[in-house]
Amino acid sequence: MPNDGRIALVTGANKGIGLEIARQLAQAGVHVVIGARDGARGRAAVGTLASQGLTAQSVRIDLTDHASISAAAETIGAEHGRLDILVNNAGIVDPEDGPPSMAAPEAARRIMETNFVGTLAVTQAMLPLLRKAPAGRIINLSSSLGSLTVMGDPASPYYSARLIGYNASKAAVNMLTVQLAEELRDTGILVNSVSPGYVKTDLTGHTGFMTPEEGARLPVRHAMSGDETGRFFEPDGETPW
Repeated sequence: MPNDGRIALVTGANKGIGLEIARQLAQAGVHVVIGARDGARGRAAVGTLASQGLTAQSVRIDLTDHASISAAAETIGAEHGRLDILVNNAGIVDPEDGPPSMAAPEAARRIMETNFVGTLAVTQAMLPLLRKAPAGRIINLSSSLGSLTVMGDPASPYYSARLIGYNASKAAVNMLTVQLAEELRDTGILVNSVSPGYVKTDLTGHTGFMTPEEGARLPVRHAMSGDETGRFFEPDGETPW
């Protein structure tokens, strides 16, 4: 597939939905940088894509290690001079998370540190490179569990999914989307939250009803095109905040 000239960074892209997002972007002609906190796993993912005739590279980036984030931005800047697409995919769950009355506070702290603070740090580090792109895109991988409207609706199928650390982290990511989209409204950078759906990955214990390939399609679509900003999308349409 000829490169269309765009450069994308996908965090947490060595497996699961992140790897599928990387694969589909590469299939569309985008040069993909696979972000992984384990350098060897990142390189293995590059090899996986290479075996399918797709070109990518990897960079070590750990959302809880801000020095690695800065180094990744320097590497991308030195090699490419800009970044067209940032997909903030990396995220964690924690076995000690749970309902507000029972979740370990330290579990909530660990989740927030990665899913929100880490995502914020990556976004800040990559913004100078995104500003150099003619039409930058930031896609924040979110979840219906991060919607206050959905979680407050007894009729919602997600109503009983009480994971205060994880849910709060995705609500915080959504706030980042809203505020950053407004801050960047006069630039060429669009920012959206995308919930890929309930996907069979390590994160969900492979209990979802969508494959990673299916779950990657919506993030990739919004990364590649569209003129919306500050919105929250899921496979069935737009999600209320």
